[in-house]
Amino acid sequence: MYKAETRGITVTVEPRFVEEESSPGESRYFFAYTVEIVNNGSEQVQLRSRHWRIIDGRGTCQEVRGAGVVGKQPVLEPGESFSYTSGCPLTTPDGLMAGSYTMATVGGESFEAEIPAFSLDSPHMRRVVH
Repeated sequence: MYKAETRGITVTVEPRFVEEESSPGESRYFFAYTVEIVNNGSEQVQLRSRHWRIIDGRGTCQEVRGAGVVGKQPVLEPGESFSYTSGCPLTTPDGLMAGSYTMATVGGESFEAEIPAFSLDSPHMRRVVH
């Protein structure tokens, strides 16, 4: 598990390789990741948007931006959490994801809550030991 905290917002990510959605012979590797967002702060916040950086095993970076997550813009009271699972296809057997969520307070202030960098590792990776 990977974890980051920004202004009382804890973001935990647990990635996994999905063999049944992957076709290594066709350079298709599918990863799922479950995210839990916990409001450990003292005020209500709403997740407004997301920004992901997805880097494949060749170092190619793709940026994804959009409103909310899985079609929702959850409101979290202090002590509440929201979890969702999503996926990411890659053309390499490994990669990396990181990013941020734009959160808004009741007072209208916005801030970026860090999504921790996490590795996407499949059993099809070639390991080289020097």
